[in-house]
Amino acid sequence: MHHTQLSKRHWLLIFTLTSLTFVLGTSEFVIVGILTDISSSLQMTNAKAGTLVSAFAITFAVATPLVMSATSHFPKRKWMLFLIAAFIVFNALCIISTNYIMLLLLRIMTAVVTGVLISLAMIVASETMPSNKRGLAISFVFGGFTLANVVGVPIGIVISNSYGWNATFMLTTLLGGGAFFASFFVLPKGLSQVRSSIRDQFSLIIKPRILMAFFIPALGFGATYAVFTYLVPILNAMGAPNNSISLILFGYGFISIFSNILAGKIANHNAIGRLRFVFLVQAIVLICLFWTTNHFILGLVNIGLMSLMAILLTTSTQLYLIDLAEIFQPSAKGLAASLMPVASNVGIAFGSALGGIVYHQGNLMNVTWVGGLVAICASLLTFFSHHLDQKQSA
Repeated sequence: MHHTQLSKRHWLLIFTLTSLTFVLGTSEFVIVGILTDISSSLQMTNAKAGTLVSAFAITFAVATPLVMSATSHFPKRKWMLFLIAAFIVFNALCIISTNYIMLLLLRIMTAVVTGVLISLAMIVASETMPSNKRGLAISFVFGGFTLANVVGVPIGIVISNSYGWNATFMLTTLLGGGAFFASFFVLPKGLSQVRSSIRDQFSLIIKPRILMAFFIPALGFGATYAVFTYLVPILNAMGAPNNSISLILFGYGFISIFSNILAGKIANHNAIGRLRFVFLVQAIVLICLFWTTNHFILGLVNIGLMSLMAILLTTSTQLYLIDLAEIFQPSAKGLAASLMPVASNVGIAFGSALGGIVYHQGNLMNVTWVGGLVAICASLLTFFSHHLDQKQSA
């Protein structure tokens, strides 16, 4: 693309891809809010119902790069439309699920579809936009997940409370239908497709530069989730009234929308160079929680800053992985695009587990120090990766 401005066609495609990630995000995240409804309806424990969440996350992380590698030569438009149709079918079958095994298998298949669709949406956004607008476009596409948490999930929970958990999957099925309709008319034809072996695809993953780039977002998300996972106990320790916690969490999600906008601006120029300092600021924000939460208002302001810093890394690291693949293994850009969502899931799991270990050792607020230290590690890794970039281009 030689144009430097976004046309109406560009914006329509961005809106379509953002709507798609909104639907996928709502389907993925809403399950957490309706687990108790599912467990009581299907007569199982909450712990067993919780495996629906962990199974989704594990399948997403493992299957996404495998499927992306195996299908790199598929025509993107037709493949995306097929996957959206499969998403609709799986969610529709969830409506009539009558037992745990059926629902678990459907969630696993939905996880595969979700991971591949997210990766393809990122590639399409990267390939079809003017080079100086790729960051903006991808930040909007990532923004679909933020909106899913802020808007889609609460609506899904309200529907579940009013009409049962099956009705929530009816919502995601209908949203999937809308995404299919929009994608059918808006997704461009003639998108790139590269035929290469799975061996060639996976040779990308063992390259040191790709591994370094993978662990940058993993550590960045790990830093946030070492604290965020235990945000409700932190709020309780601050003296937040029980009836205000849901409102505070909504505010946290709302602020993250602005984080997404800033992520696009950071990605437009010298993204990795800027991220070095973003992680340092994130570390300061997280560590300061150790003291600011002694004062309710200061603590809330600090938590708001934590939300603002939380996803500034997404757009930059997504583009960075794709650009590195262009250098080291051009035929594996699809696989590279799948690594950021996988890294985020790895980071969330790592951060939550690390925070849990510290939490159970004693002082709850020590999780803020752990989050800060992980953010410093992310900054150091980004400094080193940026140094190698500069050395290579010299």
